[in-house]
Amino acid sequence: MTETESGEARAITIGVVAESGEGERRVALVPKMVQRLTRRGARVVVASGAGAGAHLSDDDYTEAGATIGEPYDADVVVGVAPPSDAEIARLREGTILAGFLAPLSDQNRISALEKAGVIAFAMESIPRISRAQAMDALSSQANVAGYRAVLLAAQHLARFFPMLTTAAGTVKPAKALVLGAGVAGLQALATAKRLGAQATGYDVRPEVADQVRSVGAQWLDLGIEAVGEGGYARELTEEERAEQQRKLTEAITGFDVVITTALVPGRAAPKLVSAEAVRGMRPGSVVIDLAGETGGNCELTEPGQVTTAHDVTIVSPLNLPAEMPDHASELYARNIVELLELIIDTDGRLTLDAGDEIIAKSCVAGNDKLSQPEPASGTEDS
Repeated sequence: MTETESGEARAITIGVVAESGEGERRVALVPKMVQRLTRRGARVVVASGAGAGAHLSDDDYTEAGATIGEPYDADVVVGVAPPSDAEIARLREGTILAGFLAPLSDQNRISALEKAGVIAFAMESIPRISRAQAMDALSSQANVAGYRAVLLAAQHLARFFPMLTTAAGTVKPAKALVLGAGVAGLQALATAKRLGAQATGYDVRPEVADQVRSVGAQWLDLGIEAVGEGGYARELTEEERAEQQRKLTEAITGFDVVITTALVPGRAAPKLVSAEAVRGMRPGSVVIDLAGETGGNCELTEPGQVTTAHDVTIVSPLNLPAEMPDHASELYARNIVELLELIIDTDGRLTLDAGDEIIAKSCVAGNDKLSQPEPASGTEDS
């Protein structure tokens, strides 16, 4: 609950914006999650047409208990993509904002949110701890991207994915290599396997080899390890990078499909697929580069474009989850609600506890407005 000027308690309002970014079809809340919030006493206001890209009508939202109206007047505003300058200007001082905010790559936006007096929570900054798994929007959207990447590969590949035995002869299965065995990579491997390809995974973290094998794929062992913090790979040394490049270039030439998913948060994507490797691939092969937004894992990638080099198609989509908006929105909405239920207690009151690791680490603007933990009781020795 929040208070009116007269001191009376009122329900917290949660605003759902209509995404304005080009090609962004996801929505931050779906009707099922609206019902979950209204059961906690919250009032949900959805911008007209906010769910249209995900095939959700205004009527779907009103039937779930939401109101169609101005979301920027709400106490809490939720979105998917980072807000534009014009959208930041619509936020009131003290408003809570939650969404993907790119805090490591766009500090100017974070500074603008600070200047506007907004308390901003970045979904990509939620710590990867067991208690926060249900809020992990990076993982939920990476699942969508990994699946969609394989469909793109099948679309652009000049050959079949599965082995086919026909009256005209037998067609060998395509060989697919996935670089990076995180959430997106594992989903890509599993999907490639389901489509009948011979799937192989590679990662500099050796502990994920069993995960690669668990989805039915083979493990490519290059003998290079780079275990980092928080579930990410650390950056390789110059010597390790050179050795990795040499071995990868040699291996890549034996695959029909290469899907790259390697990202280091806040840094340019590592170059894993060299121009030499592309040149050595069989004509008609495909590279799907999921790291295009940070420069790409392939030397020949043109972010956001479909290009051809040495008779190999290189595809670099920038927002694959938005191409599957229905399920991507459903998964993301659950992530958002899990976060909101952390900062809104069962009585409908805001609990912005700076002592909570999830709140402290995901808050990227307005940290000074969080409730500081009570000092430990007791007296000091004299």
